[in-house]
Amino acid sequence: MKRFLALIPIICGLIALPARADDLPTLSVYTYSSFASDYGPGPAIKKAFEAECACHLDYVTAEDGVVLLSRLRLEGAGSKADVILGIDTNLTAEAAATGLFAPAGVDLSALKLPIAWDDKYFVPFDYGYFAFEYDKTKLPDPPKSLADLVAGHPDAKMLIEDPRSSTPGLGLLLWIKTVYGDGAADAWRKLKPRVLTVSKSWDEAYGLFLKGEAPLVLTYTTSPAYHIIEEKKTQYAVDDFPEGHYLQVEVAGMPAHAPHPDLARKFLAFILTAKFQDAIPETNWMYPVTDVTGGLPSAFPPLPSKTLLVTSPDVAAHRKAWIDEWLGAMSE
Repeated sequence: MKRFLALIPIICGLIALPARADDLPTLSVYTYSSFASDYGPGPAIKKAFEAECACHLDYVTAEDGVVLLSRLRLEGAGSKADVILGIDTNLTAEAAATGLFAPAGVDLSALKLPIAWDDKYFVPFDYGYFAFEYDKTKLPDPPKSLADLVAGHPDAKMLIEDPRSSTPGLGLLLWIKTVYGDGAADAWRKLKPRVLTVSKSWDEAYGLFLKGEAPLVLTYTTSPAYHIIEEKKTQYAVDDFPEGHYLQVEVAGMPAHAPHPDLARKFLAFILTAKFQDAIPETNWMYPVTDVTGGLPSAFPPLPSKTLLVTSPDVAAHRKAWIDEWLGAMSE
């Protein structure tokens, strides 16, 4: 779940590991920092894939999926990336439209998602639902709906992420837009007094939440499971909002000019194996996209009663205008 890297220091920006001295090829996977961290799924997946690929796997990291796509655009056809892992359904149409991705060529029949999937460029690797987590010891009367959240008391501060740099931030933007439509700007104006900080990334916002800076944070429905399983703490919770929760499906794709296309496709196929998917629930704290060995952890909540999602082409067509609307409302 993006994923608890806030608990340890990170080096900002992109970090490439050093080149190898042997003759094995190196597969470069661009991903977000917490995926590749010691506490994320990256190390176990790297070890499992290297055991069968006759290659090295190196992660090149950025703060978030939005930054990953921006990086690939800047690098263009000269990018060294073999795989981009960590953009989501809000960005897939925009990413495909760049012409920088090749078809994945992977059998997706094993997928088990809450939505139909027919994208030829991208392979889902996990999914989750955005939610507002709260600390029960500091907020005994939390919002029970999105309407409660928007109209709540200004003293009940929250931490959110910037939709220009963060996939959760973009998810909240679309969540508000889906529920409020033409009234989204008014909803943001009402919400603004409660926003303590707009962070660049999930890592930053969640780190502030754990330090007690605010009793509410934009995160995922599965975030409390981390604290229950890893820390034996039950003070953190999320509520199922009757308006619904916005869905995020995270994906991986192969750049059209990948230096090692055969290895990249092998890795994309590897995503749907148990060796990859079994690592997702208790390291990335998201739902896996196939059945996993032993089933989901008991601390994982039921799926929200209502799923919200804007189609990727609609996001691509309106993202700039909706961000401008958000900027206008938040700057008043």
